[in-house]
Amino acid sequence: MSLPILPLALAALIAYTVAAWRAAHGATNNQGTLALLVGLGLHALVLVGSLQLAGGRLGLSQALSLVTWQTALLLALLWRVQTLWPLRTAIYPLAAAGALVAALWPSQTGAQAPHDWKIALHVALSIFAAGLLTLAAAQAVALAVFDRLLHRPDQLTRALRMPPMQSAEDWLFQLIAAGFFVLSLALLSGLIFVDNLFAQHLAHKTALSILAWAIFGALLLGRRRWGWRGRRAVRWALSGYVAFLLAYFGSKLVLEQLLGRHWS
Repeated sequence: MSLPILPLALAALIAYTVAAWRAAHGATNNQGTLALLVGLGLHALVLVGSLQLAGGRLGLSQALSLVTWQTALLLALLWRVQTLWPLRTAIYPLAAAGALVAALWPSQTGAQAPHDWKIALHVALSIFAAGLLTLAAAQAVALAVFDRLLHRPDQLTRALRMPPMQSAEDWLFQLIAAGFFVLSLALLSGLIFVDNLFAQHLAHKTALSILAWAIFGALLLGRRRWGWRGRRAVRWALSGYVAFLLAYFGSKLVLEQLLGRHWS
């Protein structure tokens, strides 16, 4: 029996909205915890139901929903880090949108869930890297907004209510470093465990993933050796994230929606 995913997604939307609203109005982290936990739980059920409708295939909409769910979960697990609290007003609505996408447009195409533990490990690492890098990209956008506020005298009061920029920037690089490490493991596992790379329509995905990996690696090196920060760090972080999005979701969109194929 399949789950009623649309009502579940709408309920998740309400829960996420309550959590984001409380965060936006200065509520403490604990005050929005219940709504967030309800949203995450309902979202997980939506994912299960969407995968059931797709016959166990992880299509484009399910993958998007899974990454948004995981990003919200990661942010929840980092609840003690006050520097990341402003991200709640962006990440929770993003997760709500992910739940709706999986409910309204459950992709019927996509690869079957891997039965080989080695391939499953590669997929899990890739998705984990996506969650970390999505959180890092959100932090980069927050830093860009903060920088603009600091250069507008009429927004100075608002800027002063935000976390210290140095702390926010430090957390950006910590998230990027974690995402870079997991992405490195994902690429390594793919090179070791995935056979017939070009026959499985993975060449473009691999090339773009390596490009994203190189951009993030260069950013971390630039930070360590030359002290890169500020707008330069934001530009590099977002460039790497765009390359990563194109590698996974762009390739998935072209293969599944336009060519009717999928990764094996």
